Amino acid sequence: MVNAAGKFGPYNQPGSAPTTPVIGVGHARALPLGGQNGSDLVRSRIALRVRLQSVRPGDRLPDAGVLAEELGIGEITVRRALEGMCQDGLLDRRRGRAGGTFVAQGWDTVVALMHDAEEAASLDAFHLLLECGLVAHGSGEVPAERLDPLRALVDDLDRTDDPADMAELETRFHLALAEALGGAGIREFAADLLGRLCLLLPAPLPEAVREQNRCHAELLTELGRGATEPAVQAVKAHQRSRHR
Repeated sequence: MVNAAGKFGPYNQPGSAPTTPVIGVGHARALPLGGQNGSDLVRSRIALRVRLQSVRPGDRLPDAGVLAEELGIGEITVRRALEGMCQDGLLDRRRGRAGGTFVAQGWDTVVALMHDAEEAASLDAFHLLLECGLVAHGSGEVPAERLDPLRALVDDLDRTDDPADMAELETRFHLALAEALGGAGIREFAADLLGRLCLLLPAPLPEAVREQNRCHAELLTELGRGATEPAVQAVKAHQRSRHR
């Protein structure tokens, strides 16, 4: 039986007020996720998997029961969400021995039709608030070795010219930053935000990611020396670079 609270914390069902606890940003409080329910969660997490290239167009997704266990929601909710994504053209359902649910070959084309700049701007502003709070709270208290995986991502991003790899590494950096500064629970909260943004915004352009990665490097330098204000400014500069 799936734990109703979920592997990654509780997710509200339709009709309730969706909130997620955010711990470690000065103090604990509940912050809204703008209508996120179980079906939204399935969509955003699959979108995040595509961005992270853990699944690609044409790949088979795990069975609904596996996804339900991973996300901590009911299998019926997952099945309904997958069916809705099939109807939208994001996924394909195939029958038979080699059947299952697959990421549609036209994933990018369909997602482009779903872009919503207004909703994305709201979530993006909230993500900025989250990261600024985490940086301000954790500056000067983060062990150097906890930043090493983040530095490795910066180096990997510097070495690649592939747009898909650049978008993947940019997203992985922010997931790793959330975990380094706030723990596994905050990483999952950031994953919800980033997954939704994958559906609402186009992948960042390579030249924008290059500039963002310079902000990543500056942020890590300032975090390493415990300089709170410059570290927060690096987070803000990162967001400005994305909108140029």
